[in-house]
Amino acid sequence: MYDVAVGAAYAVLYTVLSVFTLLAIITAGYCGTSAMLHKLGCIMIPVAESEEEVAKEMQSADFFLAARNSASARAIGLSFFATGMGAWVVYGSTEMGANPNLSWLGVIGYSAASALPALIICVIGPRVRSITGEKAFCSTDFGLVRYGRVMQFSIAAISVFYMFIYMVSEMTSISNVYGLVVGKDTFSDDTIKYTTSIAISLAVFTWFYTSLAGLPASIVTDKFQAYLMASLVFILLIVACVNPENRVTKEEFAVASNWTTDGFVAAVTLIIAIACAEMFNQSTWQRVWAAKSVKDMRRGFVLGSFLVFLLIMFFGIMGMIAYANDPQAYDNYEKYAYLAFFSLLEPLSNFWHIVVLIIVTALAASSIDSLQTAIASILSSDILRFGVSDNAARFLTRGVLVLINIPAIILSSYRFDVIGLFLVADLVCGTAVLPVFLGLITEDFGFIPAPTELGAFLGILSGIAAVVVNGQIIGFDQAVSSITGEVIASGPFSYFWLTNSAECAVCGTTTMVTFIVVPLVAGFFTLFFSKLDIMIRGNRAREPIFKIAQTQKSDNYHFDKKEGMEMHVGSIEDEGEEIDPDGGKEQEGCAVASSNVKVDKTDSAEENNAQSVEVAA
Repeated sequence: MYDVAVGAAYAVLYTVLSVFTLLAIITAGYCGTSAMLHKLGCIMIPVAESEEEVAKEMQSADFFLAARNSASARAIGLSFFATGMGAWVVYGSTEMGANPNLSWLGVIGYSAASALPALIICVIGPRVRSITGEKAFCSTDFGLVRYGRVMQFSIAAISVFYMFIYMVSEMTSISNVYGLVVGKDTFSDDTIKYTTSIAISLAVFTWFYTSLAGLPASIVTDKFQAYLMASLVFILLIVACVNPENRVTKEEFAVASNWTTDGFVAAVTLIIAIACAEMFNQSTWQRVWAAKSVKDMRRGFVLGSFLVFLLIMFFGIMGMIAYANDPQAYDNYEKYAYLAFFSLLEPLSNFWHIVVLIIVTALAASSIDSLQTAIASILSSDILRFGVSDNAARFLTRGVLVLINIPAIILSSYRFDVIGLFLVADLVCGTAVLPVFLGLITEDFGFIPAPTELGAFLGILSGIAAVVVNGQIIGFDQAVSSITGEVIASGPFSYFWLTNSAECAVCGTTTMVTFIVVPLVAGFFTLFFSKLDIMIRGNRAREPIFKIAQTQKSDNYHFDKKEGMEMHVGSIEDEGEEIDPDGGKEQEGCAVASSNVKVDKTDSAEENNAQSVEVAA
C-alpha cells in the first residue's frame, strides 16, 4: 500500500522543480559565463568571435528561441532522451508488458517505435535544415520555404494540436502518479483538486524557467534530468528485482513471456503511429538547428534513440515481471496492466516511493519544458522576421505559453486515457506526414511530380477523409472508453479516438489497418492532386497559393545552386563542419522564400553574375 504523506510528496515536487529552475537561472547567464560553468554543462555558448559578442548573443531572442549551433552530440542525445521519455512511460510500455497477449512483441514494438523518430531525423534532418536555411527554428519554417503559408499554417496547427495533447497526457500522468503514491483514489472526483494542483505546479515552474532562458534552459535541464533518470532507474531496477515479493521463477515468467500475433499487430500500429506523430514534435526539430553541426546532430540522435529504446524496454519488462508475479489478479481485472509498474513498487519502503516521485517529476518536467519552448518556436520565425524587438519577442512567447497551459491543465483534470489521447493525435498527424515530407522531393521524377502546395494541402484533407470513410465502412458511430464505459465522442469524426478494441488502445487489426491506409491515402492524393494542379495551372502551381503573405526576405533561408541544374536543394557537404552562424555558406544576391522554386535564367549577364533566384512566392 502506498502511503507517502501529502506534504512529503509536495516537498519532492517543489524541490525537484526548484533545482531545475536554479539550473535555468544559471543557463540564462545570471551567474556569469565562466569556462567552468560551460565545462560542467550548465550553460550553452553560442558561436561568436569575442566574449562581448557571446554575452550579446546569449541575450538575443534568436538564441533564446533556438539555441542555434550550440549543442554538442551528447547534449542533443540526452535532450532527446529526456524529452521523449515523459511520465507516460510508466503507463504505456508497462501496459504492453503486463498483457500476455502482447508481451515481447508489444514491448519491443513500443521501444522501437519510440526510438525510430530520432533515426528518421538523422536521415532527413540535414536535408530539411539545408532546404530551410540556418536561421529557421522548426519544421513549420520548412513548410513555409518549401510550400507557402497555407502549408506552414497547416503544419503549425497539427503540431500545436499534437504537442498540446502531449502536454495534457504528461500532466494527467504525473497527477495520477502523485495521487496513487499518496494513497488517493484517482478514479474519484474527490481527488481532482489534489491532482490538479500537481499539474498546476508543474506548468507554473516549467513555464517560469523556460521563460527565463528559453530553449537553452530546456536542453541544459534535459541533460541533468537524463542523468538523474538513468541513475535512479538503474537503482530502482536492482531494488525492485531483489525484493522477495517480486521474485518470479522461470516457469512463472514464461506465462507472461509470449510471442503473439496480437503483439505483432500492436507493434506495427505503434511504429507507424509514433513515427507519424513525432514528425510534428517541434521540440525534436528544434534540436536540428540547435546542434553545432550535422555530425553532432546525427550522433546525438543516434545516442538518444538508443537510450530511449533501453528505457522503454526496462518499463516493458517490469510489466511482464509484474504480470508473472500475479497473473490471476490481472486476468480478473483486480489489477490493471497500465499500473503494473506500481504493483512491483508497492512492497518497497516509502523511501523508494519517493525516489519514484523524483523520477516521474523529472520525466514530466523534461517533456513539458521542451513542449512549451517548441510551441513558442512555431511563431518565432515570423515574430523576428517582422522586426519585433527581442524583449517583445520574449513577452509574446511567454503570453502564448500561458494561453496553452491553462486549457492543458483543465483537460488533464478529466483524466483521459493517456494512450487513447496519444492515438487521437497520432492519427491526426498520420493524415499529414506524407503530404508534408514528400516536399523533400524538389524535382519531378518522370510521372511523379514534386508536390505543390495545393496538392499537399488537398492530400491532408484526403487523409482526414480516409479516417472518416474508414469509420463509416466498419459502422463506427461513437467512441466508448474501454475503462469507464463512457461515451467519449459520437458522429463521423469520433473514429479518430480508435476505440476499436476493449483489450488495449493499440490492439486489433482494424486500428493497424487504419494507420497503414490513412498515410498512404494522404500521400497518394498529394501526388495525384499535385500532378493535376500542374496540368491545369502550369508553372503557377509550383508557386505558393497566397503570394502576398510570403516573406520577401532572404535572410532566413537559402538554397545551394549547382551550375546547369534548374532546381537543386542544398546538398549536404562537409558534415563535420561547424555551422556558420550567419547562415551557412554565403550566397550573395539570393532571395529565397520557397523551395518549390525555379531558378530564373535570363540573358542578362549582370543578373547571371548576381545569381538572382526568383522566388515562386
